[in-house]
Amino acid sequence: MSEPASNVTELKPRNRLPIYLDNQATTPLDPRVLEAMMPYFTEHFGNPHSESHVYGHNAAAAIEAARADIAKLIHADPREIVFTSGATEANNLALKGVAAFARAHPPVNGAARDEIIVPLTEHKCVLESAEALGREGFTINRFPVEANGLVSLDRLAEAISDRTLLVSVLAAHNEIGVIQPLAEIGALCRARGALFHTDAAQAFGKIPLDVEAMKIDLMSISGHKIYGPKGIGALYIRRRPRVRLLPLFDGGGQERGIRSGTLPTPLCVGLGRAAAIAAEEMGEEATRLRTMRDRLRATLTRRLPDARVNGDTEHRLPGNINLSFPGVTAPDLIASCPGIAISTGSACTSAVVEPSYVLRAIGLADPLANASIRLGLGRFTTPDEIDLAADTIAAAVTRLRGGR
Repeated sequence: MSEPASNVTELKPRNRLPIYLDNQATTPLDPRVLEAMMPYFTEHFGNPHSESHVYGHNAAAAIEAARADIAKLIHADPREIVFTSGATEANNLALKGVAAFARAHPPVNGAARDEIIVPLTEHKCVLESAEALGREGFTINRFPVEANGLVSLDRLAEAISDRTLLVSVLAAHNEIGVIQPLAEIGALCRARGALFHTDAAQAFGKIPLDVEAMKIDLMSISGHKIYGPKGIGALYIRRRPRVRLLPLFDGGGQERGIRSGTLPTPLCVGLGRAAAIAAEEMGEEATRLRTMRDRLRATLTRRLPDARVNGDTEHRLPGNINLSFPGVTAPDLIASCPGIAISTGSACTSAVVEPSYVLRAIGLADPLANASIRLGLGRFTTPDEIDLAADTIAAAVTRLRGGR
């Protein structure tokens, strides 16, 4: 049995400065995950694909146990889990693999399914994968979202046609934290014969996910978003009804012919252990994070009444808040808070700041979009850190606005 998530003091790294509030970018490795991984860097170093000796057998058994833990968290069959290097590879494999199979196997009768639907607020790796497919002749429907960041089910129902091959929607948004109505989207797609893929990098291990109940056909997973290691992820691929896709690259076909390459046993074990911890502690952890998030938001909006919350305030990750502070710029605010690790969705190159495409897509004008920061609470965040962060941010905004 693992220790309860509320026992943060024993798990938290000591003397951590600045305060870390960027858990949507990455999470610190849970010490329990590191402990599970360590033997597979040392004595259990075998190649999991070497079937002729005990070293290989031990590594292979550890990987299969990890696969089972990942599958259990989303109510899947372990055979439906394919390990990848992360969610970016999983997203590319989902979109491009499905498209490649559809092109290689056109229908004997009827029109080909050659349309991909992706909301404008999807992660860049999904948007860029769709763009690549567009250059290959697929029709890409760049679907707008509502002002709260959620997909309109009525508009999506109108958009899906008999040509729609796949709909890809983020389960929980990496920037504004909104959680999409996955079960309803899945039902729409299944009824229209379209495949449903969700990038669940931010949702996996943080909110309940059920691929059967939600009618999800493909799901991308990342290790370093749930206190696991970087460099490992997975793609869930439904077996019944079966989803067919072609691999992205050639090789030994180690992952059921879909993904080649020697699996990194320690990383697979780490992702499996992180999933097992999440299965035990997710509910308690979500309650704790939601309480601290609401406390942070209440303090900031009390001291800065014109602060704006971006994204739906109810359907969002328990540890996420995205705020705009009119009259300041996010880079200036971040620079004024060196004691807090926070981020913005803006992409900065040299002296030019480009406001977040996500915030633009939900209707924010550039000045307000460029005044927005993302605060991501996590397993090791404490109430004292929340109070200090709120005081620091409120003071910095006041100072930047010319106040005392």
